[in-house]
Amino acid sequence: MKTKILTSLLVTFLMFTSCSNDDDAAMIQETGERKTYSLMAVSDPSISGMVTFVKNTDNSTTVKVDLDGTSSGMHPAHIHINTAAEGGAIAISLEPINGATGMSSTTFSTKDDGTPISYEQLLDFNGYVNVHKSADDLGTLIAQGDIGQNELTTMSKTYALGSKSDPSIMGDAKFTKRVNGTTLIEIMLEGTSAGDEHPGHIHMNTAAEGGDIAVTFTPLDGATGMSKTQVAMLADGTAISYDELLDYNGYINIHKSADDLGTLIAQGDIGQNELTTMSKTYALGSKSDPSIMGDAKFTKRVNGTTLIEIMLEGTTAGDEHPGHIHMNTAAEGGDIAVTFTPLDGATGMSTTQVAMLADGTAITYDELLEFDGYINIHKSADDLGTLIAQGDIGQNELTGEAKAYTLVTVGSSGVDGEATFYERTNGEALLVIAVMGTMNGNSHPSHIHIGDINNPGAIAVSLNPVDGDSGMSMTNIAKLDDDSVFGYEDVLTYNGYINVHKSAAELDVLLTQGNIGVN
Repeated sequence: MKTKILTSLLVTFLMFTSCSNDDDAAMIQETGERKTYSLMAVSDPSISGMVTFVKNTDNSTTVKVDLDGTSSGMHPAHIHINTAAEGGAIAISLEPINGATGMSSTTFSTKDDGTPISYEQLLDFNGYVNVHKSADDLGTLIAQGDIGQNELTTMSKTYALGSKSDPSIMGDAKFTKRVNGTTLIEIMLEGTSAGDEHPGHIHMNTAAEGGDIAVTFTPLDGATGMSKTQVAMLADGTAISYDELLDYNGYINIHKSADDLGTLIAQGDIGQNELTTMSKTYALGSKSDPSIMGDAKFTKRVNGTTLIEIMLEGTTAGDEHPGHIHMNTAAEGGDIAVTFTPLDGATGMSTTQVAMLADGTAITYDELLEFDGYINIHKSADDLGTLIAQGDIGQNELTGEAKAYTLVTVGSSGVDGEATFYERTNGEALLVIAVMGTMNGNSHPSHIHIGDINNPGAIAVSLNPVDGDSGMSMTNIAKLDDDSVFGYEDVLTYNGYINVHKSAAELDVLLTQGNIGVN
């Protein structure tokens, strides 16, 4: 009888317990509100998935993890404070993920320290989720993702990072906006080596100018070529948002090592300094040394200012060559308008940021392309009088159209050659007289006259004298001596001729002459 009573009581207890558990399960009901975050692969590229936060009617939250690519074992998981790029302590421990199913479900209403936390607070939580390989290998992550206010939006901007000391190393920097307006910056380089660690920073100003450190990155891992950094403020404590970074006056440097910060492996302008695809290249011809020549590339920045890169062939290591943009054409000469960073003879290169002229006047890329100027590259700071390269820019650029006229010997002078008119972008002309047979030390006055060599007339245009040493003269043709407009097209239909005289004292003695235009 006693046995029957005990058995009856046990059955009653089990039924009560079962009903109680069913009631608890019934009480935890979903409201229908939920938010899903991505969990990205970390150590194993085949494992990734999602974590879903579900709001329950009892103000608790159920966190469901669902991974693809797992196979067996149990994978511990936690919600941590801060962003994944920063790292932080565990805030909430989740049920381990079953490797066989890739799933786990955890319901809670407090953090591990007992502090209450609601579904709404979780959606604004400063945190991230880590999923570990195993309880014995917590250091290896198989999946990770930012949550709450740290969630990454679809808004991102990628900047190119070009090679510096090693041409095999290059990549980019991806800026991604978070829900809270701050930024995840991911540096991704190709060509780095395992075992190396590369410091990196955002600096103020353009790379051509240089500037102080504004943001310090997590050092880049040479094995992966990657670095991830959370950016919410500058080095001086000033808050900065994603939108502000996209308009920031800065550039990125990635260094070889902490012990060799002077050697850069990658670099790139960012924000308002980003280079657009709009550029213009001008030829720089040889001057004192026929082996030295190159070009000047003007590239427009997002903010409308200009990066000017001078690239010359034939320069020598150890030499440094000052350079400038001057006003007017090279044939006319003029004052310095812009001073370049001196050109390095070892590389043949110079990079200069240009936003204003020497007198403080602001100038844009578009205005430089219309500027009345030319470039001079000098032999050295101690020998500015010797030019190694030169070229007209802006409205003075030569179009490629040209017309050459023969200059014949007069009498027994033995001097002959050509007079070539080159069309400029602005419609003016560059006249180059090149003759042979002149003598060193002499200077030969030259003019365009009205009429032809058989019917001589008055001087129409006074030209720069022909140099006896080189047999050359260059003159910009924009008007007649009476100030009438006179350009390239006018030359082609002009009734005129050119005279080159023996000297200013003997203008009646001609060395060479030739008809031009319609003659």
